[in-house]
Amino acid sequence: MYDYINGRIDELTPASVVVECGGIGYVLNISLRSYEELEGKTDIRIYTHQYLVRDELPVFYGFTSKSERELFRMLIAVSGVGGNTARMVLSTYTPAELRQIISGGNVPMLKKVKGLGSKTAEKIIVELRDKIVGLEVADSDAVTSAALSSSGQESVEEALKALVMLGFGRAASEKAVKQIVADAPDAKVEDIIRLALKKL
Repeated sequence: MYDYINGRIDELTPASVVVECGGIGYVLNISLRSYEELEGKTDIRIYTHQYLVRDELPVFYGFTSKSERELFRMLIAVSGVGGNTARMVLSTYTPAELRQIISGGNVPMLKKVKGLGSKTAEKIIVELRDKIVGLEVADSDAVTSAALSSSGQESVEEALKALVMLGFGRAASEKAVKQIVADAPDAKVEDIIRLALKKL
């Protein structure tokens, strides 16, 4: 298994990144959190996890921090939580928010993640509550609305595209994005997506 890749970003979307290293382009699925960290960068180090599904090709996930990767690994260790669901959790909440939700036993907040029902949310909290307390996450992992900056129609379209790629319907995504942009017209694409994930 690869631990990390040092390379150049060839293509970046809110759901994936292509990293060129040694003449090879590696496609890595990423969370919205990692997208925020990678945006505007060229040469990067990205931590990896190879996710195997029976009778399917392996899927690689990428993370800008070891703490995010550790959270991903904790989540997929819970029965019923796959790679895409874990990525959805990490796209909806920052590591700091997720640690607070799990340690506080906040099932209703965790249930807001697409694909998570009450039973799975409860299982995540029961199995990870003790483990997550000792996990180090930076204060910078917490994102507030104060970080919002200018965006236009291009940001709206990119946000819609990312939400559809993550499995949400176009109509529902458009409705959520319109509400968000109406309330925060200067929101960046990653902030639009994060807020939409909490509405959908």
